[in-house]
Amino acid sequence: MYLLHAVSAVSGILSSATIVGAFVFGWPSIIAMIINFFKRDEVRGTWLESHWRWQWRTFWYAVLWLLVAGMLAITLIGIPAAILVIVVTGVWVLYRVIRGWLVLAERKALPT
Repeated sequence: MYLLHAVSAVSGILSSATIVGAFVFGWPSIIAMIINFFKRDEVRGTWLESHWRWQWRTFWYAVLWLLVAGMLAITLIGIPAAILVIVVTGVWVLYRVIRGWLVLAERKALPT
């Protein structure tokens, strides 16, 4: 699932989309979230549960911050703040995907 999220984030870097926009609206991330939802009972109680939760929170917090940016962009004065929120959220998404994947490669749980 980290690979699917990474594909979405990288497509935001390589295209005219933003990182967070490609992450939230890209098919790979949406597919990862569907898998996450339906397979979460299988990882409950294991070290993988923290990764499921990490990915779930990353996605939904990105959605929340994208909504905040949208609300800021409604006003002319809020456009610079909206751009800042989008950029910072995009960097945060990259951090979360990379860190999660690295911890997964070590076969460790993420801190809660």
